[in-house]
Amino acid sequence: MLQRSAAWTVVTLLSAYATVCQAQQLPDKQDLNRLWNHLSEKVPAMKTMGGRQFWGDVQFYQGWKIQQNVISKHYRLLDPADQRHASGTLEECQQRLEEIKQEKQLPPMQGRAVILIHGIIRSSKSFDKLKQACQKSGWIPVPFDYPSTQLTIPENAQYLGRVIQSLEGVEEIDLVVHSMGGLVVRSWLDQQEAADPRIRRMVMLGVPNRGADMADRFRSNLLFKVVFGPAGQQLVTEENSDFIAKLPTPPFPFGVIAGGRNTLKGFNPLIRGDDDGTVSVSSTRLPGAADFILLPVMHSFMMYDSRSISHTLRFLKTGKFRESGETQPIPAVEAAAVP
Repeated sequence: MLQRSAAWTVVTLLSAYATVCQAQQLPDKQDLNRLWNHLSEKVPAMKTMGGRQFWGDVQFYQGWKIQQNVISKHYRLLDPADQRHASGTLEECQQRLEEIKQEKQLPPMQGRAVILIHGIIRSSKSFDKLKQACQKSGWIPVPFDYPSTQLTIPENAQYLGRVIQSLEGVEEIDLVVHSMGGLVVRSWLDQQEAADPRIRRMVMLGVPNRGADMADRFRSNLLFKVVFGPAGQQLVTEENSDFIAKLPTPPFPFGVIAGGRNTLKGFNPLIRGDDDGTVSVSSTRLPGAADFILLPVMHSFMMYDSRSISHTLRFLKTGKFRESGETQPIPAVEAAAVP
């Protein structure tokens, strides 16, 4: 099937090239869009990587998503298996999605959705285990992808806003965020006059709410700048930038899960105090949190850890991490920890 698909692609491209060469003038943008759509119709659904780093989600429906390329600005439609079914303008992808809704008799979305927001240099695939747990709970998981290394945090937040706006029929929305994903949410809140009233609760996993010591240490490093992009420069601590300090506190209930060893020194000797190897425990403690819990898990594995998933699901259901019902809220006036 793959060889046949590739053969059709080559034949179609050669035919298109011959047509362009015979033209008396170069094609304009509309001609190129029509050509691209023609190619999309000829080539069967094509497997993609799901949009890692160069694509941002703008619309979601029952596992299908429309994404925008951060460089070319064109759009594409992916199915739940990350296969491309359309490409071109936003309107063309939306039209194709409407056709697919009818062809496959996709039911309307309703009930409760959980948006899963990854951190920098990661993708929504890092939430696959939690995605399955959400489905078992009867919720609609919305694995959100955004070009974390290509844009600033506020620019990435605009993609989140478009996805939230697209969740028609959904009555309640929860958020689960890892690392920089929490700052994307706070930046989105900063762009809104008021938060979407459908949002109920949020769980933060290792979010650097006061910045990251490691970003301070490597912010001038050329390799760090290239790999982590403009958002990486915004992850520095409050001592070196006021960007994070100015982000608003969520107006809805949220809980914080931090990773660490529960000792004076954490997993990483380069970070002040206890830490998860990347973010200090003190940085995760955003004042105003309804609950807080410290788990012996490292930063990169928080989304996969069974304890982390269990506590996350419990908070989304009850607003509390612990089965006993005991909570450890973070006071709204908590001062920053002194190293």
